[in-house]
Amino acid sequence: MAVINDPRHGARARIGALDALGLAVLFVLAVVAASVDPHEHRVSLRWSAVVLAAIGCSALLWRRRHPFGVLVVTVGCGVVFEVLGFRESPLVTSPVIVSVYTLAARTDRRTAWTSASASAAVLIGAAVVFSPGSWLSPDNAAMLAWTALPAAIGDGVRSRRAYVAAVEERADHAERTREQEAQQRVAAERVRIARELHDVVAHHIALINAQAGVAVHLVERRPEQMLAALEDIRDTSQSALEELRVTVGLLRQSGDQEAPRDPMPGMAQVPALLASFERAGLAVRHTRHGIAEQLAPAVDLAAYRIVQEALTNVRKHAGADHARLYLHYRPQWLKITVEDDGRGTPHEPQSGTGHGLIGMRERAASVGGKLDAQARPEGGFTVTAELPLRPGATTGGRVPDGPTAPTSGRVPDGPTAPSGGRVPDGPTAPPATATATAEERSA
Repeated sequence: MAVINDPRHGARARIGALDALGLAVLFVLAVVAASVDPHEHRVSLRWSAVVLAAIGCSALLWRRRHPFGVLVVTVGCGVVFEVLGFRESPLVTSPVIVSVYTLAARTDRRTAWTSASASAAVLIGAAVVFSPGSWLSPDNAAMLAWTALPAAIGDGVRSRRAYVAAVEERADHAERTREQEAQQRVAAERVRIARELHDVVAHHIALINAQAGVAVHLVERRPEQMLAALEDIRDTSQSALEELRVTVGLLRQSGDQEAPRDPMPGMAQVPALLASFERAGLAVRHTRHGIAEQLAPAVDLAAYRIVQEALTNVRKHAGADHARLYLHYRPQWLKITVEDDGRGTPHEPQSGTGHGLIGMRERAASVGGKLDAQARPEGGFTVTAELPLRPGATTGGRVPDGPTAPTSGRVPDGPTAPSGGRVPDGPTAPPATATATAEERSA
């Protein structure tokens, strides 16, 4: 034999028992009220009152499923009470009161008050037609009150239930929204950390690989230079571990006393970065146009990582020994161009499937910039990034297309171009629009 342990089943059983008890009490009160004659001070039990009270109270068992139909039945019983000459009393019409309350609590306000008004009109009209008295008798006024009061109480209960349901729905929605936002923040943080680790590890591992290759070459031909190559490998490994420590340290809570406080790398560390590539066998020619502006921290880190990743890709994939880095500072923008003469072939389709290019594009987009990578017609590859000096900054000017650095010499200083102007395309900016040019070689 199966045992039902559903708590909802137990709750329904308790509600059914309470309903049965309440309806039994209501039935007894209705019969007693219909049998008492206050004028003759006697009790006269009439079977018609028992039948009508039984019908009205029994109909209340279905009041939750069919509130309007139950109201019609109970009002009909009340009209028959009036036709048979029973005295008007709230206890006699108590099934009507209960059904009006149920209808008001389970339907909209307009339906509830319309039904309550119609019920009162029908009962009062029956009392005037079938019983002696006037429309303004106290019994009729009491009947109007005893139908309006349960309608008002039921409407208040319905409004309260709707308010509680709305509050619970808002709370549930807020909880779901918080969970979704937390999941999105976790996913974004994972992507950011993965990108940071990729940039750090890929760069240093590429350098270590190149330096190890140099060491293998030296051990066979120039053993006396082995020490310098091994020291380079040691320094590069130490730098990789230090950057990994700083990056992983970002996972710590802000209140952790052991969280690292070292600054993240930026454009100020570019000379040291180029020196590390030179030791690995990649000579980088560095040219800067304009005055180096103070970058926002997020832009500073993004610019450094883009330079680092672009040169790492040159060292790993292009097979080139030389690369060129152009930094073009404008009033509101920084343009970064990295070129090489490696294995890129003319008309090579733009890549973008590697994690390096994807990461660089994501970094540029995260600060409001953009990045383009494509093969050069004459061979090699070009990576161009345009970053705002401040995230969200706008400019009326246009960053010139292509590298603008001269191959040698220095452009004379001149007045700064207005932000709304356009720097002409070409290999060298005229003195009227260039602010300064600094050429640094790390070869």
